[in-house]
This record gives sequence, structure tokens and C-alpha cells, in this order.
Amino acid sequence: MTRTFSSTGPLTPLEAALDALLDGVMPVTPRLVPLEQALGYVAAGMPAVVPTQPARDIAAIDGWACRALDLVGASAYSPLVLPVAPIWVETGEAMPENRDCVLPAGLVDCSGPMIQAVAEAVPGQGVRRAGEDMAAARPPMLEGKAIGVADLLVARKVGLSQLAVRSPRVRAIDVAADSNETFSMRLVVESLSASGASVADIETVKRDAASIIAALDGEACDFLFLIGGTGDGHADVTAEALARCGVLIRHRMALRPGGTTAIGRLGKTPVVALAGSPLHAFAGFLALVQPVLDRLSGRSERPGIILPLSRKISSAVGLYELVLLGKERDMWTPLAVGDFSLDAMRLADAWLAVPGDSEGYAVGTPVSAFPLRNF
Repeated sequence: MTRTFSSTGPLTPLEAALDALLDGVMPVTPRLVPLEQALGYVAAGMPAVVPTQPARDIAAIDGWACRALDLVGASAYSPLVLPVAPIWVETGEAMPENRDCVLPAGLVDCSGPMIQAVAEAVPGQGVRRAGEDMAAARPPMLEGKAIGVADLLVARKVGLSQLAVRSPRVRAIDVAADSNETFSMRLVVESLSASGASVADIETVKRDAASIIAALDGEACDFLFLIGGTGDGHADVTAEALARCGVLIRHRMALRPGGTTAIGRLGKTPVVALAGSPLHAFAGFLALVQPVLDRLSGRSERPGIILPLSRKISSAVGLYELVLLGKERDMWTPLAVGDFSLDAMRLADAWLAVPGDSEGYAVGTPVSAFPLRNF
């Protein structure tokens, strides 16, 4: 049973918060989606039924299919009459029987009564051998990896129309402020979609505990997140509402930005309540939501990119501080440390978290950062 805590007290270290959120969380059941919808989802395991690609030798270039043995000694200075007529092939066509190379059109002279070659070729030249693209019995997708355009190409080449994916079903509750702004909600929903999750429902509620509690009793989902009402404002009652119905585990993280984030469990469903500010919501998403999505989707560990720092990073001991980084001349350049701006978010190529026991990193230190965009 999940233990419930008060929303007040010492700040919760990020590791402890993640341990509580991820405890017992398992990848969701795979489902099949059409290829047209599969881009960006995390691939689930599929039977290794891919046939050899290509299935037989094919022409790699447009030209004349010949026998390499017939071309020995041929050159521009000493054209060689071909004893067997070459066969014209287009790129991708199956190689004719008893032909083991392809000469470009300009290297075979068909203008006279005798066909002549003006260049040699070795067996396999201009040819794509059977199995050269992909060996037989390979899985069509790499389980745990996000499906990319090359994966879809392979799937279409081998005749698949659907792929197995793991896509967590997410429900969102927007604890609306008086301004009725939805910037943070849209930011997180779009981040969820980019991570391969499926946002099933977005419910907007008033900023009072009763409305929030009523919204929690919605349809089943794999992950539930709330936006707004986690700070110290007079109407900020999200953590209180979570505590009253036994959902709250921790409120306030040793995290900057995003320190007012709350975490909980609704039955077996992990719950994260993010701040209403886009800057703090984005930080909370990176630090706490994304790891939950990765676990639910069965994603392989996200690889970091290691580059040296162009400037030092100074960080406060006792807090996990998130850093936004730009990539410049094969170095990471800090754009924001512990306090995001919209401009820094827009320009950032990657991010990292400085552990609470660290004062930061000196200039030139190689650090591992997680990409925010494709390079």
C-alpha cells in the first residue's frame, strides 16, 4: 500500500520521488497501430519474421548486366567484344541468370554490329547481394526504441501494415487559474505526444479541492497528471486535494525549477501534479513525468550526449538544478541554470540535472546531456 505524507515538511530528493513514482510500474500492454500512425511511438517486441532483404541479387545501378569473366582485359584503349549479349537492368530489378555484375551504360558500346565493353568489373560490382540490406529472421523493429522513418521504410519493404507499440494512456486535469490560460497544459500535452503517449482526456476543473477530487474519479488510465494549483497562492489547493483522498505521496521537491511539483498514486496509477507556470511545468515534466512515461512505454534508457562545457555551471548544494544547454562547436553552452526563461527553452538543444551533492561543473568538463531535439 502506498504511504501518504503531508504536503509540508522537508523537500523530497529527486531520487526518492522517482523511486516512489516508479515503484511497481510496469510497461503497458502492446497494441497494434497502422504504419501511418506509428512514427514516434516506442516499439514493442515483434516476432523475428523479416525475410532476407533483398530476397535475391538486384541491380544497384541502371546499366548492363554482364558476366565479370567476359570483361577481363577490357579498357577504353582495348575494347572487348562480349561473347554473351548483356541485358539492360534498372536499379532494384532482379539480376538475370548467369549475370554477376552491372556496367554503367556508357561502358558498353552497342552502336556497331558487335557489342563491346570498355571497362572491367568484378563480380558483385553494381549489384546488391541477397541479404545485404538485412539478414533473415531479424525483428522488424528494435524493442524499446522510438520508431523512426527508417523503421517505417523497413516495415513497408517487408510487407507489414501494422506495428506493435507501447503507448501509455494518459489523462490530464487542468486546474484552471482565473486567467484561463492553457499554455502549460498544451506544452505538457504536446510533450507527452512527442514521447509516444496517448492523451485520452483533458478535463478542466475549478481551483477548489472538491472539484479536483471529483475529477480524480475519472476513467482508468496508465498515468494521470494535473496542471496548476501546486504553489503557495490562496487558491493553490491541488496538493491538499490529493492528500484528502489519499493520493498524495510527496509535495515539494528538492528541484529547481519545478520545486512545487507533487507526486502520488491513485490505486496503481502514478500521479504527478505540475506547477501552472510553463517554465516550472516543463522542468517537472523533464525530471518526473518523462521517466514515468519511459517506464510505461518500455523505452530503452535514453542515451546522453557527452560534450565538454564551454562555460562553467554553478549550482546550489542540496537541490537538483536543471540546466538547459545549447550545442555550439561540439560543446555544451549553459543557457539557463535552475531558472528557465522562454527564450532559453526555445533555444535549448539538451538538458541535464546537476545532483544535489554537487556545486556544478568547471569549464571544459565533459558532461552527459539529454537531447531536446534531433541534431
